[in-house]
Amino acid sequence: MQDNSNKHHPHTDATYSIKELSAMAGISARTLRYYDEIGLLKPQRALNGYRSYDADDVRVLQYILLLRACQVPLSQIAAALQDPQFELTSMLSNHLDDLHKQRSHLEETIAVVQRALAGLEAFEAMNDQERFEELKQHSVAEFENEYGRESRQLYGDEAIDAANERILTMSKAAWDAKEELEQRIKDNLTLAMDEKNVHSELARLLAEQHAQWIRVHWGENAYTPDAHVALAEGYLQDPRFVAYYDKACGEGATELLCAIIKANVH
Repeated sequence: MQDNSNKHHPHTDATYSIKELSAMAGISARTLRYYDEIGLLKPQRALNGYRSYDADDVRVLQYILLLRACQVPLSQIAAALQDPQFELTSMLSNHLDDLHKQRSHLEETIAVVQRALAGLEAFEAMNDQERFEELKQHSVAEFENEYGRESRQLYGDEAIDAANERILTMSKAAWDAKEELEQRIKDNLTLAMDEKNVHSELARLLAEQHAQWIRVHWGENAYTPDAHVALAEGYLQDPRFVAYYDKACGEGATELLCAIIKANVH
């Protein structure tokens, strides 16, 4: 861990009991004991067995309290303090970047909910067919908002426009089948997380289901195994896709799905 200050600190030989440090830092002795138990802040023990905190411990505690005030999780703080290259400025800068991203996503979600509330009265007044058409329009708009720019750069406007048109012209039966297929993919990926075998019957079924999902969206003639594998590899490069599958099926699910597709799609 790198020292982030070049200033000389007086009283470097001073030591503090847990009671003294808790009073000085304005936290409970129970919190200090907890930090010791989890290995976050482990002081020396005096001859009488009591905890004894030196100047280095005080500095580490200052880092911990500052990072906790910034809502950095204890697990991240513990990992950072064990890193020989730890720098407080760098860690806070990275944390600030993450917070900006979270705020941006939250603002987008708030806007979606606000639009949903604004249109709820009109939606309730629709008949079943009108609601279904509205649902398809919303699905396409949501895709364009979330992935449209990147998708158009990768596949071109013509391919994405065609995919959107397929969604908008789907029958209710075809839409329901698409939704059911997406759920089966998630269910089987969850099961695959338990066996972790990319060559199993379940894995082969999952790869075929995902291929069918692509055909539904891209069209039968647009599907190729190479494009399928490239899409799966692209999932791992996009945190949004990683979050989509990992949240639904468990951490590491996106990586496993990619491995299954690469092993079974030829």
